[in-house]
Amino acid sequence: MMKFLQPLGALLVLLAGVSAKDETYDYIIVGGGTAGTALATRLSQGLPKSKILLIEAGPAAADELRINVPGLRGSILGTSYDWNFTTVPQTSLGGRSIDVNRGKVLGGSSAMNYLCYDRASAPEYDAWRELGNKGWGWDAMIEAMTKSENFTGSDNDRHGFTGPIRNYYNRVVYPVIRLWQPTVSKLGINVNDGNSMGGKPIGVMFQPTNIDETRHTRSYSASSYLPLAGRNLVVKTNTQVAKVNLVKRRGPGSVYQATGVTLSSGEIIAANKEVILSAGSVQSPGLLELSGVGQAAVLKAAGVNQLIDLPGVGENYQDHIRVSNTYRLKEGIDSFDPLIFDSAGANATGELAKWLNGEQSLYEYTTAAYGFMNWQQLGVDSQMKQLARKTFGRSTNPIDAKKLQHLDNPIVPAVEILYEANFVGAFGYTGGKFITLISTVMHPFARGSVHIDSQNPAADNNKPVIDPGYMSNAYDIQALVEAAKFARRIAHTEPMRLAWEIETEPGDEAVQTDEQWADFARKAMGSFYHPVGTCAMLPRGDGGVVDANLRVYGTSNLRVVDNSIIPVIPSAHIQTAAYGIAEIAAAKIIAQA
Repeated sequence: MMKFLQPLGALLVLLAGVSAKDETYDYIIVGGGTAGTALATRLSQGLPKSKILLIEAGPAAADELRINVPGLRGSILGTSYDWNFTTVPQTSLGGRSIDVNRGKVLGGSSAMNYLCYDRASAPEYDAWRELGNKGWGWDAMIEAMTKSENFTGSDNDRHGFTGPIRNYYNRVVYPVIRLWQPTVSKLGINVNDGNSMGGKPIGVMFQPTNIDETRHTRSYSASSYLPLAGRNLVVKTNTQVAKVNLVKRRGPGSVYQATGVTLSSGEIIAANKEVILSAGSVQSPGLLELSGVGQAAVLKAAGVNQLIDLPGVGENYQDHIRVSNTYRLKEGIDSFDPLIFDSAGANATGELAKWLNGEQSLYEYTTAAYGFMNWQQLGVDSQMKQLARKTFGRSTNPIDAKKLQHLDNPIVPAVEILYEANFVGAFGYTGGKFITLISTVMHPFARGSVHIDSQNPAADNNKPVIDPGYMSNAYDIQALVEAAKFARRIAHTEPMRLAWEIETEPGDEAVQTDEQWADFARKAMGSFYHPVGTCAMLPRGDGGVVDANLRVYGTSNLRVVDNSIIPVIPSAHIQTAAYGIAEIAAAKIIAQA
């Protein structure tokens, strides 16, 4: 079988359950996910005389086909490589709980995501600076995001060509997917091929995917960053951190110093310089709370002694919400469905054999066709702005205010629609070949929370209390309705209309009125697995958890480096932001070392 772990120039020790007694490092990074692994690598390179430790709760899985084969994306959801979190029952969804899938494996969610590689509009990154974070913004983030990128191809877009994460335009595109631009352009949407990664994503296009073109494997943080690390980096896998150890420094205006971490086994590892949390938007806030940093009421209920009063910890939870329109294809039109739903069949096994032999294979298939639109393009601009202002116009929260500003900016997308050559519905595959239009609200106004469970707060109980408040306001409901209605318009437009025979979800006859659409959305809505904002980079008085240097307020050397620091959810899939944040954080830490 093909081996996927790159040769390691580092003394990169993948350890499970090794004794931590008397261990001391200069920098300890908690969480070997998308950002944490990238950060550890860059610190290893930039601080060659420092001892760096990366701790990951899951295993290394370098040779796992379900991770490495692009077309098997999504197949580790719900497995041992997944934390398998769920939300609390959501009132607005009729009491449904929604899966919150997060990677429990070296590489984190970059090992389990759907290989969507894109960027949001420039004003959305500039909003981070405008919210009080000097030095952040589009210029800083695009430099950092392209530093992480290694693009192969030729277009007019903004790319990096020497970074670790490889990407290119997929060479496997089903013929039915090529109907995308000709169809959507008939509805007045501009075609933006080869020009969507530079801060102006509005339009329809094909976008790159993070595949290593030298082997046609997933390119993710563990496979593409870690091989670049030096011998000063140690990686402990299958090792869980229980809390950060904080000690109050003496003197006026004293703050807490992170002296190391305590593992779930009770063992302690010391840190001479810094502890950095990179456990993601679901678990970084919980580790802060278990360490005594957070809301008084949450900590008291869990029996944790409060050291730092920081009410923003675990708040400001934001996520993208989605719903699917599914269409069964006419006889003779091919799709990817047999490789998903008949994986033991001759077609699938044959294509997997090709992939394993290094031949071009349909198992290289990933998402290619994207559309990013504003409400004006969908013909409901006035209606949606009025609804948003009616619902949130009097809010004093700076996140709400920024989302209202985004609605007024025509280059900021309000909706994303993905076009897939397979079934991605909510109510179960019933056979046949499909196309799916996945509609997503880019800036839902719902802001929820994630906190430790007061009944069982330990980090290893795997059950944080996650309450996103999905579709808990009129704007979010109507936004998903309008996006799905527009997806149906696309499907009913030629040449796409000529490819399918019946809409199976929600069904043309079953769902026609806005009320019916809203009912369908409540029953079918899913997450796009893009949680952000729970350790927000904001002023402390605005609910912030970290400052512009990503230091936790009230501490001298504890930082958070992952997507939880993003104050306002961007109109993009979030892996490129995670890499950009890691690159910026690494530069800051190295400069301040």
